[in-house]
Parts: sequence; structure tokens; C-alpha cells
Amino acid sequence: VETGLLQRLAYAADASVYSLLPRLVLLVHTEAEVQELLRLAARLRVPVTFRAAGTSLSGQAVTDSVLIKLVPSYWSDISVAPRPQPDTHAATHHSAECNASAHPAELITLQPGVIGGHANKYLAPFGRKIGPDPSSIESCMVGGIVANNSSGMCCGVAQNAYHTIVEVRVVLGDGTLLDTADPRSVAAFRRSHHHVLHALEEIRDEIASNAQLSRRIRDKYRIKNTTGYSLNAFVDYHDPVDILKHLMVGSEGTLGFVSRVTLETVEEHPEKATSLLLFEHMEAACDAVHALSCAPVDAVEVMDRSCITASRSTRDPVSGKLLFPSTLSPEAAALLVETRAGTAEELRERKGRVLE
Repeated sequence: VETGLLQRLAYAADASVYSLLPRLVLLVHTEAEVQELLRLAARLRVPVTFRAAGTSLSGQAVTDSVLIKLVPSYWSDISVAPRPQPDTHAATHHSAECNASAHPAELITLQPGVIGGHANKYLAPFGRKIGPDPSSIESCMVGGIVANNSSGMCCGVAQNAYHTIVEVRVVLGDGTLLDTADPRSVAAFRRSHHHVLHALEEIRDEIASNAQLSRRIRDKYRIKNTTGYSLNAFVDYHDPVDILKHLMVGSEGTLGFVSRVTLETVEEHPEKATSLLLFEHMEAACDAVHALSCAPVDAVEVMDRSCITASRSTRDPVSGKLLFPSTLSPEAAALLVETRAGTAEELRERKGRVLE
């Protein structure tokens, strides 16, 4: 427990521009501690905020009430497993002898204190990685990745936390523990919290009965959309437990504390190529983005004149030449384009299609 002013000041800010002085900072080491704290907070009607790495740019990890800060070293377990077949639930733990073919790692189970980059290093021998790739992946933690539905420049929507989550173990606001990977836990939750599941079913059915609303939700979540709860769960899933599981993603800790999560992993292509494309003006760059949407590209990042100016002294690491000529027009724009492949031959083919 941190009650001193200096200690509380240390947690008054995250990576955002916001600053709130917490009344109390509680360092949690176990799931049982979280359960007791949430039960007590519910009884006293005291708001709590969870904090993992605190790399949020939008102020999700600051509060002027009670801050619950996990101690990362106590929340750092990782295990990998193949995709389970019927009646198969055995997990395979990483060791120096394992390799991608003998020990497939299609699924990874993580505690919230695992740094995203560490998860990828763990998966590297298998040729896999987690789907979300936020720019802060070398410092942000899994708890925040799930709570904020992190994505990134390359994963887009298809491989974000929402679309790659498989199972979740969560402590709800009343201290109840739900583990969607455990049939006994799910069955007990259906009995004890049938009213919650029934309410979710009512929302699901109301949305389903409104074709215009259903279509609007689907359209809004085809692109990056982390504003509010993941309402697409109500149109993507029928079982209220599945709906609740996916509502946890992007809920920013307001629905519960994620103590463990299982994610689908994605292929980490060994071959990559990046190109910097320069344009006379932004409109031409945007037209190129539209054209590239039909090409085999994995990421396209636009750079306006401000970005170009900030990078004007950057040089090509091979030729030593400036990446941005001084003769560029004031309206110039650029695109940073990346394509990936499993082999060098496949990469050459993809590069050719991109440059057509």
C-alpha cells in the first residue's frame, strides 16, 4: 500500500498529458488480492482504476480515487499450446529444445504483467507473434493490450486483441472469478450470474431486431474503433458468455480485471521489405493508398509535410543519402509501405506486384 505523497505523485501520470493524484495506490500480487479488493470497493462504493505499464496515451491508467497497480513480476507467466483438438487440452511450455514444427504455438496464454515485446520474443522460435502490434509494444503490458483493444499499424482490425482473443480469466466487479477456458467455471457463472447473462441476451436480441442498428455496428467496427465498449460482440456472437468475453476487450478495466488471457498467435514472416514513396501533394498520396489496398502490402503509413520536416536529416543507412530531398515542395507527402513474405522468392514477387 502506497499512501505517501511522493509515492502517489509517481503514479499521478501515465504516458498521456493527464495527471490525477490517486488517494491510494495498492500494489497487487495475486488474483485473490484483486478479488478481495474489488469486493471491498463494491461494498464501500469506491471507484478503482487498474494499471499495468501505464503507457496509455489517453489517460486510462490515472485516477483521483484508488489505483490498483499490478506488480509485474508476479503476473508474468507465459505458456504456448497448439490449437486444441476435441478432448485435447494439453499445453506445451517453451524450452530450449522445442521448435516450431514439434511444438506448435498457435495459442499463447499470458498474464497481464507480460510485456508485449517479451511475448513476441517468447514466440520467435516458433515463427509466431501476437496479433496486436502497438508502437509501445516493447513497454506496454498484456493487461493494457487487452483492456484497450490494442492494434497497431500492421495488424489493423483483423489481428487486434478483440479478434485474436480465445479465452479469458477475469475478476468481475463483485469479486466473482470467471474462467471461460474452464467448463466448470462457466457453468457456475451461468448459475450465479444468470441475470447478467440474461441482460446481455436482451441487448443482443434488441440489436438483432433492428436491421439498421445491426448494420451500423458492423460498419463501424470494420475499421479501427475503440471508442466505448466492443458493441460488435452483440452481433458477432450469440452465447452471452462469448459476448461478455469480447466485451472485456477494450473495456479499459470498467467491467473487470483480466488476470489471464489466451490469444491466437499469427505468423511472423521472416522476409520483409520497406519502401518510401514520395508524392507532390497529399491528394496524390491518398490516391496511392487506395490503389495499394488491392496490392499485397502489410502496412502503409502516411507522412505529411510536418513529418517530413521532422525527418529531413534522416539518411538511407546503405547509401547515406538524405531520404527527403531538399527540393520537395511545401505540399509534399510520403508513404512508408511494408510487405512481408515467408520466403525471399515470395517477397520478390510481392514487391513486384506492389510496384506495378
